[in-house]
Amino acid sequence: MTTKLEIIFPKLQHAHYRITSPPERRYNCIAWAAANPSDWWWPEPEGPAHWPPGVARALTLAAFQQAFATLGYEPCDNAELEPGFEKIAMYARADGIPTHAARQLQAGPWTSKLGRMEDIEHELDDLIGTLYGSVVSLLKRPLNTDRGEPRRLGG
Repeated sequence: MTTKLEIIFPKLQHAHYRITSPPERRYNCIAWAAANPSDWWWPEPEGPAHWPPGVARALTLAAFQQAFATLGYEPCDNAELEPGFEKIAMYARADGIPTHAARQLQAGPWTSKLGRMEDIEHELDDLIGTLYGSVVSLLKRPLNTDRGEPRRLGG
């Protein structure tokens, strides 16, 4: 039986994805990738969405990269698991407008918050398609070496 997620993201039909949380409206994929599931992150010019201070509120890849740079992320050239680092993948449509971000888990799979729907574990290419486009940028930062786990933002 095809699920709602598999209709929206057809590559999930043949993938080994796993739902890891129920639908949630409080945060989105950018906040989830930034390890801040208490805010909705988006560069809206006005409104309640969180966006890092000093970063352009623009729907551009550069603005999203700068937002993640405030958290210590830098560009990298591959999606392979690298011990000691955590990675973010940015997706964008063919017109270059960013649509989604996923965070790599320490075991290798990726985790995504799908809009207001569930969080899932998946492979990086499972979400490529008409809705999110393709992976256009990869970023990484060192793990928090004090605890050997990803850094977390204060709530």
